[in-house]
Amino acid sequence: MAENPARHDENDPTSSGGALHPSERDDLRREIERLRREVRELRGKARSHPLISQAQGILQERYRLPDADVAFLLMRGSSQRHNVKLRSLAAAVVSAPRPEAGAQQWFPRRARRPSPTLRFLPGTRPDRLHRSTVLRTVLASALAVTDTEMGNLQLVDQGLGGLRLEEQRGFSAEFLDFFALVDDKRTTCALAAERGVRVTSEIATEPVFSEPAREVILATGSRVAHSVPMMGGSGHCVGVFSLHQPGPLRDLTDSQARQLEGIAAQAGRWLEWHQRTVVLDALEDLHREASAPR
Repeated sequence: MAENPARHDENDPTSSGGALHPSERDDLRREIERLRREVRELRGKARSHPLISQAQGILQERYRLPDADVAFLLMRGSSQRHNVKLRSLAAAVVSAPRPEAGAQQWFPRRARRPSPTLRFLPGTRPDRLHRSTVLRTVLASALAVTDTEMGNLQLVDQGLGGLRLEEQRGFSAEFLDFFALVDDKRTTCALAAERGVRVTSEIATEPVFSEPAREVILATGSRVAHSVPMMGGSGHCVGVFSLHQPGPLRDLTDSQARQLEGIAAQAGRWLEWHQRTVVLDALEDLHREASAPR
């Protein structure tokens, strides 16, 4: 018996034996992608919720706030006024040293430094840039250097530890779910962060990868990864961007390596400045608002 070309493919959720009109299939695919994004967002909120709750508890106890809702509103207000993610502000509340009792300022002896230059964003004031703009531009600039279509950028998570995925281009939903937070050392991005140097690897044979991580990366079509750490002026790694290529393995040219190292160095210094200046400004604002009489 001849095989029916319109047979239902169980692995394709948009396949229904030809019963759907092409426009209906397109609508279904878009809806599936929307639901996948929603699931990723919910998972991200689930990871952030314990940290935000911890920060609410600290603020409620420290400033004798009536309840956790007031603490949340205060954090949200400071977050919006300073363009700092709520999760980043909560992490800073949890990790920053407690302000002195009765102090008008949280960090009275803090020295403010000018923002570092970002040559990959010419014509802009680095102190006026939103962090998301910098992260998007870092990844786009790095991809352009290597003429690569797949890449991702992770930042060191101040609250949970590990590397948190912040920006990406060209990856599947499965990849984004799996690498939302890398909290072990079985990836080249974690290795680059630990060593503070660029790591180039062939995905199929690189021994540092766990097998589940290897399978997820290979499924995207990536065969080679260049992971570049972003180092702050203090010498600590603040994040990593990774550029993925279909292969075969070939190292970067000297020119490409220099350009990527330049982007990473500028980004690392700026991100550390942002954490030590803009985020601390938001904490100072939070301290003033929480200390105000009610």
